[in-house]
Amino acid sequence: MSTSEIVSSRTDVINTLMNARSIAIVGASDDKTRISGRPLHFLLRAEFAGNIYPVNPSRTEVQGVPCFPSISALPEPPDVAVLVVPAAASVSVIRECASIGVPIAVVTSGGFAEADADGQRLQRELVETAREGNVRLLGPNCLGAYNAFNGMYATFSQTLMPAFPNPGPVAVVSQSGAYGSHLAFLAQKRNLDIGYWLTTGNEADIDVAEALDWLAGRSEVSVIMVYVEGVRDGSAFLRALERARANNKPVIVLKTGSSEVGARMAGSHTGALAGADEVYDAALRKGGAYRAMSIEEQLDIAYACARARPRPVNRLGVVTVSGGIGAHICDVADAYGLMMPTLPDDVQRRLQNLVPFASVGNPVDCTGQALQDTTLTSEAFRALLGPGDCDAVLGFYSTVPAAKVFAQRLQDAMESGTAGHRQALRVICMVAGAETIREYESHGVLVFEDPDRAVRAIAALSHFGRVFDTTAEVPDVLPVAASTLESRPYNEVEAKRILRAAGVPMQREIVAHTADEAAAAAEELGLPVALKIVSTHIAHKSDIGGVALGLVDSDSVRTAYRLIMESVHAARPDAVIDGVLVAPMAAPGTELIIGAKIDPAFGPVIMVGLGGVYVETLSDVVVRLAPLDHHSAKAMLSELNGVSLLTGSRGREPVDLDAVVDCLVAVSKFAAAHRDDLSVVEINPVVVYPAGKGALALDAVLIGAEESASVEWDNEESRA
Repeated sequence: MSTSEIVSSRTDVINTLMNARSIAIVGASDDKTRISGRPLHFLLRAEFAGNIYPVNPSRTEVQGVPCFPSISALPEPPDVAVLVVPAAASVSVIRECASIGVPIAVVTSGGFAEADADGQRLQRELVETAREGNVRLLGPNCLGAYNAFNGMYATFSQTLMPAFPNPGPVAVVSQSGAYGSHLAFLAQKRNLDIGYWLTTGNEADIDVAEALDWLAGRSEVSVIMVYVEGVRDGSAFLRALERARANNKPVIVLKTGSSEVGARMAGSHTGALAGADEVYDAALRKGGAYRAMSIEEQLDIAYACARARPRPVNRLGVVTVSGGIGAHICDVADAYGLMMPTLPDDVQRRLQNLVPFASVGNPVDCTGQALQDTTLTSEAFRALLGPGDCDAVLGFYSTVPAAKVFAQRLQDAMESGTAGHRQALRVICMVAGAETIREYESHGVLVFEDPDRAVRAIAALSHFGRVFDTTAEVPDVLPVAASTLESRPYNEVEAKRILRAAGVPMQREIVAHTADEAAAAAEELGLPVALKIVSTHIAHKSDIGGVALGLVDSDSVRTAYRLIMESVHAARPDAVIDGVLVAPMAAPGTELIIGAKIDPAFGPVIMVGLGGVYVETLSDVVVRLAPLDHHSAKAMLSELNGVSLLTGSRGREPVDLDAVVDCLVAVSKFAAAHRDDLSVVEINPVVVYPAGKGALALDAVLIGAEESASVEWDNEESRA
């Protein structure tokens, strides 16, 4: 059986790459400083135990190793072929790899889909050739991969020239080779040991999800750092995140493309589709990942997770030598949702007896006395972890430990004060030499210079602790589409009919085609009423005089009907009019917007926000992947900045949250059921009444798939 036949599953190929027994470097150079010379140089320097085959038709020896004129001339099919040849030559090399059964090729050259139309055509040819020959591809336009445990360096990253990383529990997977290299280099400086490192480049085949899935299953990996610009297969990405979550492996993701310019840059760099930023937030949340907003934050969180067990932190205790910094830490802890309980009165009195001028509530300010007598420091930690019942303690010592004599005193005080509570998280903020930092770390203490970063890391560990203790979100009933939507926009009447059947609360309305029909409908429904033009060609009805509100008698209804028709025909003579909708004027209430759309990567997405004038002025919305269960829907509402408008404030009655939750769940299941034939559904406004009195959807937009792939949330003014 050939090696390629053994590579049967998608994750097997990553295993073949990372644990290769033989590697060919196609285009190998004798100059180890050149891109084409570095992979061979790294393998030799790392004393790679497998067979190494340089391939170059113009040489018989490269860097002291016998060289072969072609892939087909090799004595065996290598597990991995690393291509350091121009893009134009890559297709023929892949064809030759296929002929002898090479299972995976690392294509490092650029000039493919990220470049131009010609590059896109070349990449398609590369992929077709590889698929026909059963060759898996990493890249193109990537820096390759390495396994620091066994010396498998299939990369030309110049960051490895000074030294190799120490193999350890941290893994990196990055769509950008430059970012991945930079991150790995900074991790080494931070004393973070990286065992596995993969860059996926243009992702013509192997993508970040496949690499992440493999890493999530490795027992020697405890933390995974990810850089992603866009995801094509959202389901595979979520499955990989869920696997990491199930195995208690923190995943820290830096996702670019949150700004309009950033999204364009990401697309041009890798040819990937950068989805809407809020959708990625929702996906990462669903998968239990942590989204970092900078390299510094990504490294800080990885450092904390690699050296401390993630655990929920409900109570944080702080010991400091500065009252001002203590107050600042309180502010930061509050911003990150960490509670700082006050010590019991009797404990405070005991600490006050040790240093009368100290602040002993929490933070405990030991003042400069800590330099002379560390008794208060020990007692402070003991009190916070004992009577204070804190899950984590943070000590701020500024430059005090820069002097070794004080560093040792403080370390001894901390060890004494935390004895018997080693399950608690221990963190120190200090400026000191590398040797001192390593000494603290060797005792299981996390070390930061900046208290903001320290508190953020504690909050991240708490995030992962809760994620690992919580079952992944699963809808209570999986939806099934009752019928297929047509690829077109639906008018308001059609949209409401379909959504009412899906469980969205609607009031009774009548379509009129004459002024007299409108007046009769108004009498039947009950005055006052509103009139609205019905047309799939008109989105913003009020902008062209297509809406009339608060009509109190038949004559005003007839007049309004005629004015609407005249105004709409004048403004949009091309529009097809399906009639005028007569609707009872709904009682005022709190207005929300609920919408759903189909994201190209992650599928159905549900959104809720404050409606009416708040939609455009505040943009207060929360987004999740659909479908939702009731628990997730409630959580969405609680995360709105204006949640107090729903729960009651300043004399306002709480609204009927159960009715809103039911509506959210219904729309989310509708979107999930129609993920293949829906583009957008939007209900704006949903008017919610006081608790127990329900909610009503007053307007609806529904568009079938393929009609408008780029439709944005419709922030039209509140409708009748």
